Amino acid sequence: MSDEVWKRDEVESPCVKLCQIHPQERLCIGCLRTLEEIGAWSQLSPEKRREIMDELPARAPRLQQRRGGRAARRES
Repeated sequence: MSDEVWKRDEVESPCVKLCQIHPQERLCIGCLRTLEEIGAWSQLSPEKRREIMDELPARAPRLQQRRGGRAARRES
């Protein structure tokens, strides 16, 4: 039996299985993709997926700015 059976072209994904959507930014806190990007991911071309993945690091600061809970109330 050939090893070729076990070789597949998997869809590259930034998913880290920490799936929760940030309420204000509308980004997944795990992979930083939008709901639209997540839903369309398997249908996107490898080039489009790479383009999105290249943009993801720049999105991280949007989630780090979140202030809530007791710390936010003390600043008010």
